Amino acid sequence: MEYIFLLFAFILGLSVKLFGIPPLVGYLAAGFALHFAGFNTNPALQSIADLGITIMLFTIGLKLNIKDLAKREVWLGSVLHTGLWCALAGLCLTLLAALGLSAISALSVSTLALIVFALSFSSTVCVMKVLEENGESKTRHGKIAMGILVMQDIFAVIFLVIATGKLPEWWAIGLILLLPAMPLFSRIINSSGHGELLPLTGFIFALGGYQLFELVGIKGDLGALVMGLLLAQHSKAAEMAKSLLSFKDLFLIGFFLSIGLAALPDWEMFGLALVLSLLLPIKYILFFGVLSILRLRARTSFLTGLVMSNYSEFGLIVAALAVSLGMLSTDWLVIIAMAVSLSFVVTSITYRSAHTLYSRNNDLFRRWEKQQPLVEDQYPHMDSARFLVVGMGRVGLGAFNSLNKLADGAVWGMDADRVKIRRLQKEGHKVITGDGEDADLWESLDMSNVKLVMLALPSIEDSINIAKQLKHTRFHGKVAAIARYEDEVKILRDNGVDKVFNFFKEAGLGFAEESLAFVEDRDHYAEPAQPSN
Repeated sequence: MEYIFLLFAFILGLSVKLFGIPPLVGYLAAGFALHFAGFNTNPALQSIADLGITIMLFTIGLKLNIKDLAKREVWLGSVLHTGLWCALAGLCLTLLAALGLSAISALSVSTLALIVFALSFSSTVCVMKVLEENGESKTRHGKIAMGILVMQDIFAVIFLVIATGKLPEWWAIGLILLLPAMPLFSRIINSSGHGELLPLTGFIFALGGYQLFELVGIKGDLGALVMGLLLAQHSKAAEMAKSLLSFKDLFLIGFFLSIGLAALPDWEMFGLALVLSLLLPIKYILFFGVLSILRLRARTSFLTGLVMSNYSEFGLIVAALAVSLGMLSTDWLVIIAMAVSLSFVVTSITYRSAHTLYSRNNDLFRRWEKQQPLVEDQYPHMDSARFLVVGMGRVGLGAFNSLNKLADGAVWGMDADRVKIRRLQKEGHKVITGDGEDADLWESLDMSNVKLVMLALPSIEDSINIAKQLKHTRFHGKVAAIARYEDEVKILRDNGVDKVFNFFKEAGLGFAEESLAFVEDRDHYAEPAQPSN
């Protein structure tokens, strides 16, 4: 039976992906199809679903610094948005009920409030996927979005704890002993290496945090999130999160299948899901307005609001608990599930043109921008720059160091990862923090003396967007980029990149040239002296 479940999930997940829609929508549709065929959920599938949620929360914690949650734009933005959304969305549904929408008018005030609260969350899975696919998880708006998502997850876990009525045991205070145990945890992670033992170590910590919190009467999901946050400062935290990514996605298939298997939707339920989806613009407007009031730049507020304008799988978790406690009918769980799926489709489509949309209308959005931005949002400056390397990963840093040997003092680097930039600045490198797709950034930078911009980015879409931004700012220098595959070379050239380097071909050529030079030098020095006549 499990094979049939996976087969249906694979077929429908692949089908929707071909249209650029997140596979999670296909998994939910697979659940509905299986339910129509007479299948029901089982304990094994539910265990997989629970494991997926636990690993998801753990990886969220791994990717965040606790200090990020303390920023006003994160915690206050989360609180204000949740409160305003519940008020406005609740008012909209109440008006629809007054206009005669019987399915909503039949709900009690407490049930209506629960539905609105479940819809207040944005999807961690959808947002993470969109940000990672666009290489924006470490940008300013990416970090703001992830911080707000974690705050929303905390709100959800608190609700789950309160709704279940389980009070923590008195010995829960012993959880504070996790802090002095951190050096031991760090040694364990260091000893796990970089192979198959690393994701297993992640499983142990995630499930260990879950079980530990359950033992003291606290919802285990909160334990997985807290354990991830505690380990987030470790140097291998990002590597561990990446190693768990595929496992998390695989286990979450079980969650979406189980939702689809709960009940079969009819046309009335689909209509209600569509009505809920029509509230998504309110979610975007609130995000943009709240973040603008908190002095974030218009572009940051716009992109954060756009990527967060969806409903969440965590809302489904809240709704599923409400169903199990008799607070909500199974039909509404299916309605919310369909609304979540529709919101994923909307986000996946609208965010593709997010940067273009902002570039075309930046004057309109910047009208709402505060005159004095936050310190982190102030644009950097470059002095006497002739070469600029965008993307300070392994390839970019290698190019940066090589150029520095040839043109010392005239080479600058740029990356969206603030932590990486701070480290490089401490090492004495001329680097700045910046998102290459930010049109406002290029307008603020003095590029008059820059002769060459090197785009050392993994995504050709990002390189193409940056090349277009440079063209709009009338940059007169040359643009070079890297391509991982041969078919990407022509695409980049056709979109304004002057020189394209095939990553693997050029790396192989450089490796051969360096090795040959090494051998020739060695032979030269090892050549025996000629005997004198």
